[in-house]
Amino acid sequence: MKKIPTGVSDLDSIIKGGLPAGSVVLLLTEIGAGGLEYLYTSSAKLLRVKKSPRDISMVLGDECKGSILPEEIHYITFSRSERDILEEVKISFNQDYYDAIEEDLKFKDFSNSYFRRTMVPNSWTRDNHKPTLFSDESDSDILEDMVHFLEENAPDNMIVIDSLTDLLTNTSIENDKLVTVIKGMRRASKKWGGVIYLLLSKGIIDRSMEYLLIDSVDGVMSFEWSKSRHTSKRQRYMFLEKFMSVLPHLKREKIARFTAEVTDFSGYNVVNYEKIR
Repeated sequence: MKKIPTGVSDLDSIIKGGLPAGSVVLLLTEIGAGGLEYLYTSSAKLLRVKKSPRDISMVLGDECKGSILPEEIHYITFSRSERDILEEVKISFNQDYYDAIEEDLKFKDFSNSYFRRTMVPNSWTRDNHKPTLFSDESDSDILEDMVHFLEENAPDNMIVIDSLTDLLTNTSIENDKLVTVIKGMRRASKKWGGVIYLLLSKGIIDRSMEYLLIDSVDGVMSFEWSKSRHTSKRQRYMFLEKFMSVLPHLKREKIARFTAEVTDFSGYNVVNYEKIR
């Protein structure tokens, strides 16, 4: 089975080199619990190794030597600009992370379509530093635009969609159509052979819709906060709720969930794991 590294070396070592190529993965995250940081870390590390393949062991770990790397990484955004994302990366991580993302991550901004039928004026969403960012003045449907973009750019690549939360809370987008698109995406991804990440904030939509989305993807990585009774410090945790070809590795090791931290030097990093008792 072809694997695509997650960029989190301790996780990749346990799941034998990464996630199966052709996967659609839902990142279900509590606010600030690590879902977005995971995406930044994965993107930066994979881009760094693409530019300097000899660093693969140092950056991704020995287990990823037999894995495949995406040809390109595309970052789809609906409500945030490229400039805002780059600024967030710049103040959160070290220069190496920022340089990799700023130089080689390919942004696709659908803000023009996303805000078209809202009260938000065009002047609020226009990026003066990039006048071509909102050059598409067509009146096409945002889901259609995204589907066409995936058709052209998903094969052999890593796609980050930031975020499903934006799409699910936009009143002009019908949720049932979005779910159908995701189901079609899951089927097409087996032919495309890359990996697609869908970011979704926990607690934004009702549980029935959340379960429907979980049922529509190949895998679910859940990011959450937990607070110990013995300390005031909050701890980040990550666990896999669903992933047929990955979960057997965790069950064999009796791993229940991963303890994680986010630092400016290493990004999102697994530091420990808790075993099933």
